[in-house]
Amino acid sequence: MKDISYSILVPLFNESDSFQKLIERLSNLMDKENETIEVVLVDDGSSDNTFQLIEEITQKDERYRGVKLSRNFGHQLALTAGMSVVRATKAVMVIDGDLQDPPEMFFQFKEKIENGYDIAVGVRATREASAFYNFCYKLFYRLLNKFSYTKLTLDSGDFAMITRRVVNILNDMPEQSRYLRGLRSWVGFKEAQIPYDRDARAQGESKYSFGSLIKLAYEGFYNFSWLPIRLMTYLGLSGIILCSIYVIHLLYLKFTTDIVPTGFTATIVLIVFIGCLQFLFLGILGEYIVRTFAQVKNRPLFIIEKIVGKDNGGD
Repeated sequence: MKDISYSILVPLFNESDSFQKLIERLSNLMDKENETIEVVLVDDGSSDNTFQLIEEITQKDERYRGVKLSRNFGHQLALTAGMSVVRATKAVMVIDGDLQDPPEMFFQFKEKIENGYDIAVGVRATREASAFYNFCYKLFYRLLNKFSYTKLTLDSGDFAMITRRVVNILNDMPEQSRYLRGLRSWVGFKEAQIPYDRDARAQGESKYSFGSLIKLAYEGFYNFSWLPIRLMTYLGLSGIILCSIYVIHLLYLKFTTDIVPTGFTATIVLIVFIGCLQFLFLGILGEYIVRTFAQVKNRPLFIIEKIVGKDNGGD
């Protein structure tokens, strides 16, 4: 079998509405490229006929392969599953199936890879989203970058091309809690950034709800920042300093004046405040304990039910 130079990895979840447009643009892209390309379509437990469409295209066009996960494992693990089966010898482009990111940027990514970069990342200059979402995205990336121990690429997602050696390194990482755009930066190899305008979805509604985006942000902070755990130390020290100042103030009043402050309400408020802080701290510690527990169980990150396409025997 002829070596495959490039793979295009596409995670899909209930994307039957936009599937045909996706295939048209990917096929047009591959028709213009001289090097051998495969497209790996990963069905992340869709409840519609997405995998049926994947099977149909793999039967018509040998450049396509399909991966069916046993259930919905989530976007990041769907990408991880895809990376475990791609056959590219040079590089892999990661792109979502909703066509918000233009597949045609393959050629710009490829140029950067050929010029010695290991990572080429699409940076969103503009995006078709509400002002509220745009504000939240920008705020999140800047806060995470400020407090992260690994500098992340601002205004970027998973849309990127990475060399085979980066793929191999990511495949060797055993983390149960995956935040691939962070892991990609953590690798540390030479990175190129290419600005582009992000479009609205081609069809249907976003599969990333506001809650899903919050969860992804959560993963970013817990996996690439010491801020949550250090916040407990900072707040604890601040509380000790403030209480010490208040005690000194009370002692000063007691010994220099006849005024001795009293206040049952203030005492109750202080007790409730300290109790809430304790619950917050327990929650933060619990997050790290849960993640450690999930890691030591050493369960597989994903389960592939079926792989279809040429050289897979239909299984």
